[in-house]
Amino acid sequence: MSDINIAIVGLGFGAEFIPIYQRLKGVNMYAICQRTQSKLDEVGDKFGIEKRYVSYDDLLADPDVHAVHINSPIPDHAEQSIKALKAGKHVACTVPMATSVEDCKTIVDLVKQTGLKYMMMETVVYAREFLFMKELYDKGELGKVQFIKASHQQDMDGWPGYWPGLPPMHYATHCVGPALGLMRSEAEYVSCFGSGTIREEMHGCYGSPFAVETTHVKFKDSDVSAHIYRSLFDVARQYRETIEVYGSKKSVEWPLIEHDPLVVHTAKLPEPEIPSEVETPDFAHYLPEEIQLFTKGGVYGGETGEDHLSFTQGAGHGGSHPHLVWQFVKMLQTGEDSYPNAIESANITCTGILAHESALKGGELIRLPEWTLR
Repeated sequence: MSDINIAIVGLGFGAEFIPIYQRLKGVNMYAICQRTQSKLDEVGDKFGIEKRYVSYDDLLADPDVHAVHINSPIPDHAEQSIKALKAGKHVACTVPMATSVEDCKTIVDLVKQTGLKYMMMETVVYAREFLFMKELYDKGELGKVQFIKASHQQDMDGWPGYWPGLPPMHYATHCVGPALGLMRSEAEYVSCFGSGTIREEMHGCYGSPFAVETTHVKFKDSDVSAHIYRSLFDVARQYRETIEVYGSKKSVEWPLIEHDPLVVHTAKLPEPEIPSEVETPDFAHYLPEEIQLFTKGGVYGGETGEDHLSFTQGAGHGGSHPHLVWQFVKMLQTGEDSYPNAIESANITCTGILAHESALKGGELIRLPEWTLR
């Protein structure tokens, strides 16, 4: 099979992925796209990429582009993914998949119609903390999973454009994704409540006053449910993306403070011995050797440039970036879906969208559409 030509769209956070694709065998970091010519040339010169596009439509018209990796602002995700699929390109897209249930369905339908691949590049489901819990689950060391809790808390003041007033659960994939992803579960229905109030000047942006949204998610074909909460503005909290899992044999809790160890609770030990702090191992060994170094370092920082805000606040996203690249490329090379595929991405994203709808209706139970279920 010839090399897969990748085009990266959006070069803020997106530039983080360029050297990973460049090192990975079997792919060609073929083109980059950015609306600002100066930024496009700066990144292109730095990484030695000749094919450069300021027009997304021109990029899609290039027959040598096999797949696009979209890192544009949230409002552009659905439109750009839909255009790419209609142009015959495979799609990797940063989170969330879309901002409406209707756009999620369009993407799912296009993937079915075209046979192309789509993957939402959710960082937490490949973060080392999640992979540690997933390995315990897969080995049976957790026992029966009884409950899952996940959260994403972040102060978005100072972020540009569309962020002010964004409903918390509209950008909830970093907590919904791992909650569903641990057991590869699907959300069947949700009930969500809003709590507190953000500053009044932000209420009109999306018609949402809530400082915090907290939802319960019922898993399909399971007796397990998850509790998920999310905040974006006017809540005093250090950045935290978490998943906590409670099993019959072992439970794992995310640290309250960034960089502290995980806490593993083991059943049936003397009470003082039940909890133990565990330094999360790295999972670079899951990856091809040529990209293993990227679980511990990236483009930003030091002498190479300023830290991108999402990378800084997210603590490097748990070393997930090379895992995401490898999963997407493997998906294209083998034809077998990686997690999350289009339907799974829609289930994760629509869980948040419909949770906010539930909050606006005072906690009304809302079911996920049938087409979001495998």
